[in-house]
Amino acid sequence: MPVQRRTPEPDTEPTVSLREPLESLRATFRGTVLTPDDEGYEEARQVWNGMIDRHPAVIARCSGVADVVQAVTFARDQGLSLAVRGGGHNVAGTAVCDDGLVVDLSEMNGVHVDREAMTVRAEGGATLGDVDRETQLFGLATPLGVVSKTGIAGLTLNGGVGHLRRKYGLACDNLRSVELVTAAGEVVTASADEHSDLFWAIQGGGGNFGVVTSFEYTLYEVGPEVFGMFVVHDREHVAEALRLTREFAADAPREASVLPILGFVPEMEEFPAERWGDPMVAILGCHLGPTEAGEATLAPFRELGTPIGDFSGPMPFTDLQCLLDEEFPDGLNYYWKATYLTDLDDDLVDVLVRRWEACPSKLSTVDVWQLGGAIADRPQDASAFWHRDKPYMLTFEANWEDPADTDANVAWVRESIDEVRELPGVVGGYGNFPGFHEDPSQALFGENIDKLVAVKTKYDPENLFRLNQNVEPRVSEEA
Repeated sequence: MPVQRRTPEPDTEPTVSLREPLESLRATFRGTVLTPDDEGYEEARQVWNGMIDRHPAVIARCSGVADVVQAVTFARDQGLSLAVRGGGHNVAGTAVCDDGLVVDLSEMNGVHVDREAMTVRAEGGATLGDVDRETQLFGLATPLGVVSKTGIAGLTLNGGVGHLRRKYGLACDNLRSVELVTAAGEVVTASADEHSDLFWAIQGGGGNFGVVTSFEYTLYEVGPEVFGMFVVHDREHVAEALRLTREFAADAPREASVLPILGFVPEMEEFPAERWGDPMVAILGCHLGPTEAGEATLAPFRELGTPIGDFSGPMPFTDLQCLLDEEFPDGLNYYWKATYLTDLDDDLVDVLVRRWEACPSKLSTVDVWQLGGAIADRPQDASAFWHRDKPYMLTFEANWEDPADTDANVAWVRESIDEVRELPGVVGGYGNFPGFHEDPSQALFGENIDKLVAVKTKYDPENLFRLNQNVEPRVSEEA
């Protein structure tokens, strides 16, 4: 089935002309209001995933929380679909919508570090790079992702898996509080002490509950230098690398994490030109302790054979956070899906290798994330994020250039995920690698779904925030 590059959302047409309401909005809005006839609109509607080609009726580029309140109120009152843009990096393209309103937070990217409290507060439009730049000034960090251009908002609301995951948990596990604009246009603070039900829900429940205008995270002493590993081996070592990951995960120290990536040698000057496009396994990892300990702990992955390239060694934490940036440029086409593994046995390894060899694009990868450690410390019902007890996450990431190849690449991901999910111990999905949200919400939220429905019904009974892995509110019996 062809994938539509422009998919209008249901019931997005406003019931009345927007001309007069827009004039009223513009009169008091401090940021910038863009419509299709305005200069800058075309650029403002672009997002990271080149596969997404949507045309909002209004883009409200907010300068502060008051603008966010106005934008949410406008969308609700005019009957418009509402999308929220933080970093614009969500692979499903939920940062923009057809014919609706985009609450654009990209200019709200301030970051403030409180060294005494060991916290950082970042606005909803900040990226990982924005946060790392400020926190690493003091040798501090909070768990986020692995690509510096990723927005913190979507990453955190859906869980957030990064280099610090095994030592300090998910991004959402390290939230102290958030400031949020509800569907009613109210500004609330959610924490363990205030609106605790809402705070529980936004820790992994996605963008279902409002627009988060700022996030407060716990900080830890990290860096400024860590031991980073990025080693690339030949195709013949692929199965061996996955089996080694299984052995390593059995008793790995929490300071260490690894991520084997089945792919193809990129066309980069760091690799011999004659090897470009060859099948490979790259192992990305890090160790947060002393260099000697990191080198010794991760040595088995570097000694599988004679590597095609080995870029491992002591490096600034900020450099580690940028290692994958060039692999995911703006405008490439992306379609990713994930699931969780209770084991990495030989039968599963055989399936992963076979599905990888069948991928239609040499830019695509199959990734196995080592989890465990601090992620699994919290009970599954301690936050909305359910699958924290699984030791691995598996992702099929289709990346390709030519739009004509879209169907083949999307089919490869879907068929691969479907086949893997038929195996024992393979379950669920991850909100940051969701395809186009075609899986049921319970695949992500498990037994937390009923509580999420209750929170959704309380804070967004009309389902204004629905362009996500949607949790539908309970319908009133009186309706």
